[in-house]
Amino acid sequence: MTDVVDSDELLRRMHRARACAVEQERAWRSRREELRPTDPEGSREAAVRTIAYEAVLRVLDEVLTPGRNAP
Repeated sequence: MTDVVDSDELLRRMHRARACAVEQERAWRSRREELRPTDPEGSREAAVRTIAYEAVLRVLDEVLTPGRNAP
């Protein structure tokens, strides 16, 4: 793909990606809790996916607001 986008469009895309990651992180967290009593393996898989989306969120947060969430 060779689309050229300006910085405003890139920023909008990153914000949309962050919103999507927030939604997915919540969904997988909920799924993990839902599966915990009946499906331990499924719950572990959901936990891994939750952690992956948390990492994506940390990266996007640092890109979009550098230094804001510094440890």
